[in-house]
Amino acid sequence: MNAKYQPLFQPFTFRSGTTVQNRIVMAPMTNFSSNPDDTVSKAEVRYYARRSKGPGMVITACTYVTADGKGFPGEFAGHSDEIIPSLRELASAIKAKGAKAILQIFHGGRECPPELVPDGRIVSASAVASERAGAKVPEALSEEEVRHIIRAFGETTRRAIEAGYDGVEIHGANGYLIQQFFSPHSNRRDDHWGGSLEKRMNFPLAIVDEVKRVVAEHAKEPFVIGYRFSPEEPTTPGIAMEDTLALVDVLANKELDYLHVSLQDFWSAPRSRAVDAGKKRVELLLEAIANRVPLIGVGSIHTADEALRALQTGVAFIALGRELIMEPDWVEKVENGQEDTIRTVLRRGDQALLEVPDPLWQAILNTPGWFPVAD
Repeated sequence: MNAKYQPLFQPFTFRSGTTVQNRIVMAPMTNFSSNPDDTVSKAEVRYYARRSKGPGMVITACTYVTADGKGFPGEFAGHSDEIIPSLRELASAIKAKGAKAILQIFHGGRECPPELVPDGRIVSASAVASERAGAKVPEALSEEEVRHIIRAFGETTRRAIEAGYDGVEIHGANGYLIQQFFSPHSNRRDDHWGGSLEKRMNFPLAIVDEVKRVVAEHAKEPFVIGYRFSPEEPTTPGIAMEDTLALVDVLANKELDYLHVSLQDFWSAPRSRAVDAGKKRVELLLEAIANRVPLIGVGSIHTADEALRALQTGVAFIALGRELIMEPDWVEKVENGQEDTIRTVLRRGDQALLEVPDPLWQAILNTPGWFPVAD
């Protein structure tokens, strides 16, 4: 290994007691490839196993916690005890290669396609449609339904424990239900769950507390709890950077194992003029966190040099997404001094070599600009 990359390969022990072998994380990525009954497919198991030998931690694609929370076709489920054997197969495959297995848990809220949820009924914090074209107006969740979903996040955490995962990541990012409660665009409530900035935090914080309660009750070994968030929204009204800094300040005191920011570009600057425009989002987040909890950074990091530069900002981990789809051996190649051989372009004949499931492969080929693809 080139000695300068040594910081990427330092082990890290989380608050919970779990130790990971390095600072590289496989980012959670939707792959559209589960079985028709929403169990994990054999193709998904092979796909994850192929990418679990190098990173210290692998975060799965999101799994939905209630039947009305399914956000994607081919998304695997976590809302029933019947799914535990399927979840266990995936956790075992990841862990067998050396990575820690983290199950991302989520509810799609108003972003759920009506055809994927019971009776086509989509729900959210309030009856406000997303601003994307063709979005349907959701139904506002009742008090009883809100509390049911909070409990469901806990129940899916219990299933993750029973299935042998090393942790869960609460998906509070990318415009899904948890973010919908935090957002002034999608949350127009005037009860305990909405109104002021502090009340818009109540739903995400209640989920954190419920997941922590379940882990304390059921986990017999160290179990990681992470939380993913998006720092800003493009809508007006919408989540501003100063809102997220307030949320992060509270989350940093919740004794979580990590926070995970969702960014397209690690080095992006905030939109909001109410914060220091001379600083990047990651810098502002690290200042707010003040070393109370590790932060995972992500976004358009391709090379070992870029990963090292990002790590030097003070984040604890670097998450890689597309890079590990294109090059499952990214981590090992850097560790073995072979970074010059890392694959940077997908070729149409690479699918079998890379063990990418058919639905994901078709999405890659049919989404211009998502990946560099050559014939």
